[in-house]
Amino acid sequence: MSDVEVIGAGFGRTGTLSLYTALNRLGYKTHHMKEVIMTGTASGWLQAARDRAAGRPINWDSILGGYTATVDWPAAAFYSELLAANPNAKVILTLRDFDSWYESALATVYTMGECGSSIRPPAYLAPLFRPLTNLFSMNDLMFKDGIFEGRFLDKEFVRKVYESHHAEVRRVVPPGQLLEFHVKEGWGPLCAFLGKPVPEGEPFPRVNDTAEFLGNIAKVRKLARVLSVFFAASNAALVAAAAASVVAAVQAIRNRL
Repeated sequence: MSDVEVIGAGFGRTGTLSLYTALNRLGYKTHHMKEVIMTGTASGWLQAARDRAAGRPINWDSILGGYTATVDWPAAAFYSELLAANPNAKVILTLRDFDSWYESALATVYTMGECGSSIRPPAYLAPLFRPLTNLFSMNDLMFKDGIFEGRFLDKEFVRKVYESHHAEVRRVVPPGQLLEFHVKEGWGPLCAFLGKPVPEGEPFPRVNDTAEFLGNIAKVRKLARVLSVFFAASNAALVAAAAASVVAAVQAIRNRL
């Protein structure tokens, strides 16, 4: 499989976009949810989830071929499998205060998923919309209904999941291969851990995409409303066309009698 050297085990919204930017600056080709959206590989991650659930080997080359680092969801949900496939990889657990993280994730990832899940094309149009619906199906399978068992609005339950994940990472990853990292710590601990020189004269990237994320939520919400009307109209048109065909067929039969 692709030789992954760095594995991000931190949940999304823990500074993963800043880490993504920093790792790319250090010479890695890094996978992040942005890459899934840009490359349309949600179906590959859905297959990876199914393969894991069924105990089948995961075809990492199909989703991570060419990447040397991973951060953010969906890869973070597979950190232990990635480590098993790349036993010498270094693992970075990005950390953030739970309350701050929860409010951010609730306003962004969770809300986006809810908006996207409302896009439900009829069966005859489903293939046309599959790249879009696969993205939200992946979010539901791994995030809302997977890691958080459909209980993301239960803050105390989510807190336990969040803390349990950190404890699991500390237990699974050999100490010498794990960095617990707050992005506010900057280049120093990250570069020391990876054995990379600190980029001279460059501040550590502080990338906050919340405003962009919220803007995208508004766009998806609008798209969902438009598509709902379109799907309803297409269903009505299909029924009308089918009815017209039936009427025409009946009339043709009558004409032969």
